[in-house]
Amino acid sequence: MVIIIMGISGSGKTTVGQQLADDLGWKYFDGDDFHSVKNIAKMSVGIPLNDDDRSVWLSQISQHIKELIKKHDNAVVSCSALKQEYRRQLQNDSEAVKFVYLKGPKALIKKRLESRSGHFMSVDLINSQFETLEEPEQVLVVDIKQSPKIISNAIQQHFDIINNNQR
Repeated sequence: MVIIIMGISGSGKTTVGQQLADDLGWKYFDGDDFHSVKNIAKMSVGIPLNDDDRSVWLSQISQHIKELIKKHDNAVVSCSALKQEYRRQLQNDSEAVKFVYLKGPKALIKKRLESRSGHFMSVDLINSQFETLEEPEQVLVVDIKQSPKIISNAIQQHFDIINNNQR
């Protein structure tokens, strides 16, 4: 199983993804690590990515997920996956890929982005992220106001997984 933790930048994807992977003893991969230097440079100066910018990035993450599934590796991947088209690409028509949408109010996410240091994502991009977001349907939606541990537990219960074993 590959669980994709998705949402707006600042929603807690990395924190929740790492918590979940640690709790389950699974591998964790941050979608940000797949960005090109060009994409990071654009976002760092407040220029939103477009579909062309995201194309290679999503393709690399998608290929990585395919390899994980082929090897029967359980993993958690964080990725904004803002559009339905992106989620389809990441899912690879596999029922082994599950999505968790970290949903929260713009004010809270903005506050988180403003207090974050050392990340390339400019707080100025929050509006473009919300404009691009196509809220997913038929996925687990979790309120980001909860602690990462509570969110991790909710994800495990929802997908009926525990201790690196699927029931």
